Amino acid sequence: MRKTAAKLLVAAALATSLATVVSGTAVADPAAGVTPAAQDLVGVGSDTIQSVLNQFSTDYNASLAAKGDTTSPRLYSWDATGSSPITTKTGATSIPRPNGSGAGIKALVANTSATVDFARSSRGPAATDAHGLDFVALAKDAVTWSAQKTGNAPAQLTPAQLNGIYTCSITNWQQIDPSLANATIKPYLPQTDSGTRAFFLSAIGVATPNTNCVVSGPEENEGTDLALQDPNVVFPYSVAHYLGQTVGNHGTTADAPGTLTLRNAVVNGVTLTPVTNNLIDTSFSNSQFGRVVYNVFRDAEWTATDAHGTAIQNVFGTGGWICNDPTAAADLASYGFLATPACGTATLT
Repeated sequence: MRKTAAKLLVAAALATSLATVVSGTAVADPAAGVTPAAQDLVGVGSDTIQSVLNQFSTDYNASLAAKGDTTSPRLYSWDATGSSPITTKTGATSIPRPNGSGAGIKALVANTSATVDFARSSRGPAATDAHGLDFVALAKDAVTWSAQKTGNAPAQLTPAQLNGIYTCSITNWQQIDPSLANATIKPYLPQTDSGTRAFFLSAIGVATPNTNCVVSGPEENEGTDLALQDPNVVFPYSVAHYLGQTVGNHGTTADAPGTLTLRNAVVNGVTLTPVTNNLIDTSFSNSQFGRVVYNVFRDAEWTATDAHGTAIQNVFGTGGWICNDPTAAADLASYGFLATPACGTATLT
């Protein structure tokens, strides 16, 4: 019955305009003048899912207020970038602002629930992660490569060609097609703690990018970075985040694709398009370029039956608000993500 109900909620969400968010506009970080209480659920980490978590925060907290609930823990999320250090909640230890999935997970491990309750992650568990962490499925996304709209890049590349570009064995467009410009390719990657970076490199089979030609540093999913305004640039991009910025109309001056456009991937001879009808194309999300995005918890707290553990499950669990409430489903769709039947299920490291 729960699966049937979930399907109905997804259908309702997809029928809602992607440009519409039900219960107000999300804000970056807790609103000015608001310091989360010690009991509140506070997250840090991934750039890719920060905007939808901000929206969840707005809407979940509003739902509690609408019921007259003044005691249940509220939900808050700190963006990947901004002033640093940050004091995440009342009584918390001040910490450097975690930028990216890896940094968020490290902050989760290094602190207690007095400072950080969960980490946003756009990658799954890695061998280097600490033991005792639960990666809790949130939604489906995909990562493709992007290039300047009027630049020299072709419309599509294969994983092998992308591998060559990021290992520097392919450095000129004419190595891909003699009809392309005789120009040096300029591959970029997001900051080193980026989950999108880690996932993309894994998808194209690159263990370590070659720094002889690859430049790291731009914030992920922000095509407005001056470094990316080059006709020969190649840069990985979250398809959901792109849709949220454009179709969902959630972009800002900095958080926008600029003149970068999403490009196709050719997998086993088949051209896969990242977006169809303003949604992530399911063939693309089911390929090696599709991924699940997560919220990460300490296992002791994820499995706890005390008030804190119950509050976590009420928001993030299979029976919680995110996986079952129509407003949350509409939020996911508005920010470009696809629902996953695995929502709320945990993978333990």
